[in-house]
Parts: sequence; C-alpha cells; structure tokens
Amino acid sequence: MASLVALLAVALVAQLASWQQAAVAYDPSPLQDFCVADKNSPVRVNGFPCKDPMAVTPDDFFNPAMIIGKRRDTNNKVGSNVTNVNVESFPGLNTLGISLARIDYAPLGVNPPHIHPRATELLTVLEGTLYLGFVTSNPNRLFSKVVKKGDVFVFPKAMIHFQMNLDHEKPAAALSSLSSQNPGVITIASAVFGSKPPISDDVLAKAFQVEKKLIDWLQSQFWDTNY
Repeated sequence: MASLVALLAVALVAQLASWQQAAVAYDPSPLQDFCVADKNSPVRVNGFPCKDPMAVTPDDFFNPAMIIGKRRDTNNKVGSNVTNVNVESFPGLNTLGISLARIDYAPLGVNPPHIHPRATELLTVLEGTLYLGFVTSNPNRLFSKVVKKGDVFVFPKAMIHFQMNLDHEKPAAALSSLSSQNPGVITIASAVFGSKPPISDDVLAKAFQVEKKLIDWLQSQFWDTNY
C-alpha cells in the first residue's frame, strides 16, 4: 500500500511539473529589449526575424497618426472598414505582443462575425453607439451589450465576435487593442462560403441543414472584406 501511495505521489509531482513547464513555455518573455521585424530576411520563423539592432532607428518604433487617426471609407457591402496597426505595417511591434486597429462604421454598418485566432481584443468606442457581442464555445452562449462613446468591452481570445452601428444617420468608430503583434482575422461568412478552392457544397449543405442550391448561391456571391 505504501509503495502505491508513493507511486501516485511521484506521478502527481510529474504531472504538476509538466503543467508548470507548459505554462512557462506558452508565451515566453522577450530575451532582448526589442526585436524589430526584418521583413527582408530570407529566414523563415514563427513570426519575423530580428533586424540588426545597430540598424534600428526611432522610426521603427513610430507610427504616424494619420494611419490610425483618419476615418476610412466605409462604402462596401458590410458598411465598415478596419485600419490595422500590426507588425506588418509597424515592425517595432515584433515580439511585443500588442497591436491596434481602428474600426469605422457607416450608419447601420457591421463588422461581421469574425475571430482573432491569436489575440484577446479590448475595444473602446470613439464615437457613436454600437451593439456588440461574442459567442462562447459549445454550447454557444451569446454575451452582448449596447455600448456608447468612452465605453470599453473585451472579446476573449479566439471567440466569434461582431459589432454594429445602431445609428441610422451617423457614422461610428472604435479603437481596438489586441494582445498579439499579429492577431490574424478569420471572417466567418467569407471563410465558409468564399474560400479558395471552395468547401464542398455537400459538406456545407449537411452542416447548415439546407438545400445545396442555397449553398451554391452563397458560394457564388462576392464576399467583400473590410480589412
């Protein structure tokens, strides 16, 4: 009996050690002051390699106000436009785990249901009134709210979420902070019905429990992007 207890104790300690190791290995802290992205490097890594620190300049850590501060055209099918400030346009963000996005909404404009596979999003309303929310993993509970200028709402990492401008006449805008230098985005409708090559209509008809002709029609549409 004593040997069995000892064996169980050893197994428990090993499991706890593996959990701790997994926790510290998930997203380690940077090992240097900065790692400005070198987008011209032939090296391929999970992210971007570092620019030579001696070649880094203050401009690598600067993003002009006009990129995030200017309202963008929302004349598209969904009535919204997203201005991303991530490592693709701002090399100094590389490895720092943060990025920004400005979302502009036309009257009754929608930022369609989508996910950021690598980031939690904190949204601050700059102007207007938005209806927004996110849906959890199964059993798919919806958390939604109407928010106004100055309000803040958080979308947990990888949850499907959306926003809609409730005003029939005036535009709206919001600023999002994201917990990744490259959060990524998957817009649900365009991913499902606009993928290249397309998903089999047999699969989608069965999944959505509708006739194939409806799926074929949806796949024939032009799925505009607001990014």
